[in-house]
Amino acid sequence: MILTKVVASGEAERRSYSRITEVLDLPNLLEIQSESYKWFLEEGLSEMFKDISPIKDFTEELLLEFISYHLEDPKYSVDECKERDATYSAPLRVQVRLINTATGEVKEQEVYMGDFPLMTKNGTFIINGAERVIVSQLVRSPGAYFNRAIDASGRTLFTGTLIPNRGAWLEFETDSHNIAWVRVDRTRKLPMTVLLRSIGYGTNDEIRQLFGGNHEILEATLEKDSTDSFESGLLEIYKRLRPGEPAHVDNAKTLFENLFFDPKRYDLAHVGRYKLNKKLGARRRLRYRKLSEPVIDMDTGEILAEAGAVLDDQLLDRIFSLENSPTEFSVYNENKESIRIVGNGLPPYGTNCITRQDIIAVIGYLLNLAKGIGEVDDIDHLGNRRLRSVGELLQNQFRVGLSRMERVVKERMTIQDVDAITPQALINIRPVIAAIKEFFGSSQLSQFMDQTNPLAELSHKRRLSALGPGGLSRDRASFEVRDVHHSHYGRMCPIETPEGP
Repeated sequence: MILTKVVASGEAERRSYSRITEVLDLPNLLEIQSESYKWFLEEGLSEMFKDISPIKDFTEELLLEFISYHLEDPKYSVDECKERDATYSAPLRVQVRLINTATGEVKEQEVYMGDFPLMTKNGTFIINGAERVIVSQLVRSPGAYFNRAIDASGRTLFTGTLIPNRGAWLEFETDSHNIAWVRVDRTRKLPMTVLLRSIGYGTNDEIRQLFGGNHEILEATLEKDSTDSFESGLLEIYKRLRPGEPAHVDNAKTLFENLFFDPKRYDLAHVGRYKLNKKLGARRRLRYRKLSEPVIDMDTGEILAEAGAVLDDQLLDRIFSLENSPTEFSVYNENKESIRIVGNGLPPYGTNCITRQDIIAVIGYLLNLAKGIGEVDDIDHLGNRRLRSVGELLQNQFRVGLSRMERVVKERMTIQDVDAITPQALINIRPVIAAIKEFFGSSQLSQFMDQTNPLAELSHKRRLSALGPGGLSRDRASFEVRDVHHSHYGRMCPIETPEGP
């Protein structure tokens, strides 16, 4: 008699006649799709409603809050949807509260926010009767990246980019005349010191003091810079971002604050903060360097390390274990020059906007690279890339719909009668429905499922693409991006690249 064993694989079960026992369970290969969508329904949606809530009118008399949400049962089953050419979806209902701050009156209502497509147990969506797959997107991870290039005259130039998950990019570069430039949100370049002035370092002496003063790049940039104070720096950036508009210091300050320090417009995400702290923290640049000045405890005044000491791991552990550890250090480079290293102070995780110290640390890193301290990054390395799965892609699209809806709600709050107004009358769900429809219907990442055979189906669901919103476009993709990188081995299939060369 042959003894058989029941082996579970996902939801399916099969009988195994092998004499050798299975040591490892077969992994659920569709987990990348199902877990991501589950995260979106449980956490991603509530994050979105938290971000947008409360919506205030211009007088702040009315507040609209999103309290909770739930999905009802779908109208048709998966098979019925295929037969009827319908979308397999469930109604999304949101509990909304409208508060009149002047009278204290509170109105609560359950509002229908459209039908939300559901994922089948096979990791697909049924849209108008057709099975579609959302392909995971491979994008640049948010963080700070540095590069080195050699120009025609043989001079070494450096570039640095501060990339958020959502918001304005900061791009730094040095030129053949030793001048450092910055581009704010892809506009025309400005001298880098203009940005430093606009974050509060108005005078040349304050800027020199930040980086230790003996930098040719810094001196050449200060010479090129026509601004001379905090206000003039802000106005210069305002003119680049809003050309043709009358420049005023208050407007310039508001614009700059909103651009980088407003959580609604700027988001590094958890991974961005982790990458930024790893790159801009002083520790990696200090390892095995010789101190040119002593390191002093900022709280007690105690000397933690004498000048001339070599910073090994033990000494670095002691310095960075302090609650208020120093952010500035002076060390010798290979040419025996004393170089100031400025860290970003390691803001805690959850600080999803950049800080002023982050901006100083990025500029400091660029200046350090010119003196031979620090490392450049390989942007094609998988360590500098991340996957956006279906849940995050849906969340980004839902955010677009909600922000359009927010504008409509604010307009209606000012037009309608305050006493007779209800949450239902304020909310227009069309922008939200349109954004979701657009994503599933016409996004590059929403594709008809390859149903040639079960293997083709499975590989389609696990495929990665560099295209799509926030990624590359076919005509701009260089050969380096398409090439197989050494970090892909054992992680990513080099054959399964539909957007290959």
